[in-house]
Amino acid sequence: MNCNRLLRSVLALTLFGASTAMADVVADWNTRTGEFITAAALGTPPANRVMAIAHTAAYEATNAITRRYPGSELKIEAAPGSSVDAAIAAAHRAVLVQLVPSQRAAVETAYRAALSQLGDGAGVQEGIAVGEKAAAALLAARAGDGAATPEAYRPHTTAGVYVPTTIPAVPQWPQRKPWLMTSPAQFRPGPPPALSSERWARDYNEIKALGGKNSARRSEEQTAIARFWEATLPPIYHGLVRCVATMPGREVTQNARLFAAVTQAADDALVAVFDGKYHYNFWRPITAIRNGDLDGNDATERDAGWMPFIDTPMHPEYPCAHCIVAGTIATVLQGEVGNGAQPTWTTTSSTANGSARSWPNLESFVQEVASARIYDGVHYRNSTEVGVAMGRQIGALAVARHLRN
Repeated sequence: MNCNRLLRSVLALTLFGASTAMADVVADWNTRTGEFITAAALGTPPANRVMAIAHTAAYEATNAITRRYPGSELKIEAAPGSSVDAAIAAAHRAVLVQLVPSQRAAVETAYRAALSQLGDGAGVQEGIAVGEKAAAALLAARAGDGAATPEAYRPHTTAGVYVPTTIPAVPQWPQRKPWLMTSPAQFRPGPPPALSSERWARDYNEIKALGGKNSARRSEEQTAIARFWEATLPPIYHGLVRCVATMPGREVTQNARLFAAVTQAADDALVAVFDGKYHYNFWRPITAIRNGDLDGNDATERDAGWMPFIDTPMHPEYPCAHCIVAGTIATVLQGEVGNGAQPTWTTTSSTANGSARSWPNLESFVQEVASARIYDGVHYRNSTEVGVAMGRQIGALAVARHLRN
């Protein structure tokens, strides 16, 4: 089965009852939601927040109907025979029209297309009501999570001295309310390597050689990896989640729970990583390498015109955000599949012309993401290692919270 196909049909089998649904209905709405946030040009942290709210609402609505798992946080009631398909569609629609208003017309079109295949019986109407209740409850619960806090970043300078005037990304994210963590700083790591250390010199010289725009050391394959992982929005990761969701024998509540666990964990991962980034405020390679004569380390030679392979993201370097998300999602997916049958782990990238890459196991995927950020010229190796380790801790929280019953 091609786990990255675009699942265009929300209902692909004859209904045997109002609550019957294919498991990949959730995967279909995941694909559509990824398209909406991409079209809206959301930044990566806000996009992950939207995905978490939408998928959590869909899970709460689905589980209220199927009652497969205990411990629902919202206590949503559902009438017997409510349509799961309608509930999932309604939950996504209600979240997306509020959080991604620029895509309202496209969302409404997708919603109408989904409902048109379900009829207008009582079960469908009940399902819509359940989905809307779940979405309203989630939106209310997350309205005060800190995402809407006005950013108040203060540029580092002295009076009268020019500094670049672009404001860094989401400096308010360290003040957000997490889904799973006890606080944004729960997994804050120790500081980056001292500039006088051998590790700093190792990382500096590695990225200087491999991550430069015109590097002669970076191989063709490494360049392809760098370009592939230039993409950071949720769809590049959610392709791997759909590899599990479209495995034979999956059930709709199981998939809804998986996507809720993955997206909550990924959202928390970005809260944690931005807490670390703005706490340490560590310099990016382009800054460090152009100022290599200022770090007090004789093993780091300055290159006045060095440029990274991709544009440097507008936020501090340490720890690596891509790496924390990769470590988080891999941990959740491993927790879901356990030691049983695993799919071929595959996803596609919008920055590599939609091409696909595959990995024999999740560890290979995580290590490729980490290496990609070195080949990209935007992260030091130590930062990638720390980011992955943080992500594994956050992923373990999601597994313990959502996947153990």
